[in-house]
Amino acid sequence: MKPTASVRFHAAQALLPQGWAQDVRIDSVAGRITAVAVGEAWDGQAQRLDVVVPGLGNLHSHAFQRAMAALTEVGGRSGDSFWSWRELMYRFLDRLDPDTFQAIAAQAYMEMLESGFTRVGEFHYLHHAEDGRRYADHAEMAVRVAAAADETGLGLTLLPVFYAHSDFGGAAATPAQRRFLHDIDDFAALLDGCTRALAGTADAVLGLAPHSLRACTPQQLQALEAMAPGPIHIHIAEQTREVDACLAWSGQRPVEWLYANASVDQRWCLVHATHLTDGEVQQIADSGAVVGLCPITEANLGDGLFPMRDFVRAGGRFGVGSDSNVLIDAAEELRLLEYGQRLQLRGRNVLSPGELSSGRWLFQQAAEGGAQALGVPAGLAVGACADLLELDREHPALLGRMGDTLLDSWLFAARNGALRSVWRNGRAVVRDGRHVNRDAITTRYRAALARILA
Repeated sequence: MKPTASVRFHAAQALLPQGWAQDVRIDSVAGRITAVAVGEAWDGQAQRLDVVVPGLGNLHSHAFQRAMAALTEVGGRSGDSFWSWRELMYRFLDRLDPDTFQAIAAQAYMEMLESGFTRVGEFHYLHHAEDGRRYADHAEMAVRVAAAADETGLGLTLLPVFYAHSDFGGAAATPAQRRFLHDIDDFAALLDGCTRALAGTADAVLGLAPHSLRACTPQQLQALEAMAPGPIHIHIAEQTREVDACLAWSGQRPVEWLYANASVDQRWCLVHATHLTDGEVQQIADSGAVVGLCPITEANLGDGLFPMRDFVRAGGRFGVGSDSNVLIDAAEELRLLEYGQRLQLRGRNVLSPGELSSGRWLFQQAAEGGAQALGVPAGLAVGACADLLELDREHPALLGRMGDTLLDSWLFAARNGALRSVWRNGRAVVRDGRHVNRDAITTRYRAALARILA
């Protein structure tokens, strides 16, 4: 979906990097904001909007998992955990071909836009055919990710995943992992294919992702860091079993080992990082890396709670992602992030330093951290993408609100319908809460799901 050549917006109220402003004119050319002016009356021609906030980045997604959402909620299995869920996910993968994969990704990306996410970091590890063989186009599945993003209009930061081993110390991969696997030379060829796949996708960003310390050796991690064309994302310290296995292998915890063996800086996003020591919390904050939190998935999988208040007090940066896509809802990710900490700490408004409301602080911090992790500028500012969310002040939860209380009401008190429109790269992709191509996308998804579940 190509950006429009030139669009001028007028917002009655908009959240700019410096705070809320009235009567805001936003000019964009080819999807990029070229000018922002405050205190200007509507000229009768600009696209008129009411309350506008910047789009939110979804920094961690496995799009294909949207189709298996809620199919693993069956009690009675002894020791049901992330690890047993993973085995079910591997079996689900055996049913996905490129067409089915693209239809599922488009459905997920459409839902992201309808919820307020305007860019996704697709942590993409489904590379090969069902039997593990390469497709004729090595980057076939990356082409399908790009096509789904282009069809829906969602911004894309593609993170092809390197996966070579099943556990620490270079353990051999299992047959269930055959669709993921590469050596370093093959992965370099995949990156070349991903570059070609993104050539026609507006404002796409290419990074890469060592899947985890379990899935690559120290030598492979070093090679991946050197070849990274953009952001570097990695799953780390999500489960206590992973921490214990890393200690047994190296004598160090996962985050401790990573910082001792890689040059972790602002390019990096550490996904989950749930189980940390105080020293690791400070180390991540000092490095400028972003922690990628996925509260809905982390709750669904029983991961545990990230030490958020300590991380915030240390000056840490964070963003949110939808990960397994069991539920796609930008507001719910932020709400659950705050509520998890309230339950753990037995207090209210436990994260915001005080000068901002909880909703405003959560949204602003996640938007800035998400943009950093996805390799794009943040906010409604010159040079950033023209990604705008229009809140509906006629929604019952938003009536009579102004400024920060609008964000608080959206995140903590509203459900569906609080977003009136979504503009991505200067083009309307959601109107009256509904994606402009919803019917066609959902029809293909329904057919794909019927094939899978048959």
